[in-house]
Amino acid sequence: MDLKNKTIIITGASSGIGRACAEEFARRGANLVLGARQYVSLCELTDELEKEYNIKAVAVQCDVSNEEDCKHLIKQAVLTFRGIDILVNNAGISMRALFKDLDLVVIRNLMDVNFWGTVYCTKHALPELLKSKGSVVGISSIAGYRGLPGRTGYSASKFAMNGFMEALRVENLKTGLHVMVAAPGFTASNIRNTALAKDGSQQGESSMDEGKMMTAEEVAAIIADGIIKRKRTLIMTGQGKLAVLMNKLLPAWVDKKVYQLFTKEKDPLIK
Repeated sequence: MDLKNKTIIITGASSGIGRACAEEFARRGANLVLGARQYVSLCELTDELEKEYNIKAVAVQCDVSNEEDCKHLIKQAVLTFRGIDILVNNAGISMRALFKDLDLVVIRNLMDVNFWGTVYCTKHALPELLKSKGSVVGISSIAGYRGLPGRTGYSASKFAMNGFMEALRVENLKTGLHVMVAAPGFTASNIRNTALAKDGSQQGESSMDEGKMMTAEEVAAIIADGIIKRKRTLIMTGQGKLAVLMNKLLPAWVDKKVYQLFTKEKDPLIK
């Protein structure tokens, strides 16, 4: 399988990993349906990609926490391209606050976008993906395998996504549907800048050293290769692989190591 002339839907496509995936897939010849709340940015991106790579791209304003928006996104893909080959559930928001200080609306918002957005888009795209024996991808996180301090809502939403995707995979072992969970390590993108603080406002500044992280472009290339190879799971960094393995073997030891790591953030929440 290659991606040339495939129809790919990407949510959260206006920035970060979603935008990098759009560029990577376009470079490989795919046609795109891009969803995000930032419609003007999406339109500019689709125009750039069509001109540079001679593919067709459609921008659809979409808030994935709204089921009707997700349904409309899928409908537009089918109307334009008469089918869907790949759905990349990328739209997501993060948070940074200790649970004791947190307004619970923050966790609700994260679950609505990160978990329910994946469920809504997958539900409405599934009939077309079953016809094409295509791929459904969830952009998860190491936080979906290992709870992280100051990210209770984010970890919960990604654990939920991982469980949903795993169950979906087993249900479709005989249908030809490919289900892949991609877990980047810490990635230099705007997700931390737009992360929600304890009161639900955007924190506006990353708490981590972005220079030492994977780039969104590196993540996108790994995701594209994983789709082509129909991988089950992508855990993208050595640190991430070690964290997942050691969390199974020595969870109490990992508790201490994670604690130590997060005391080194800028303006740490734990000390």
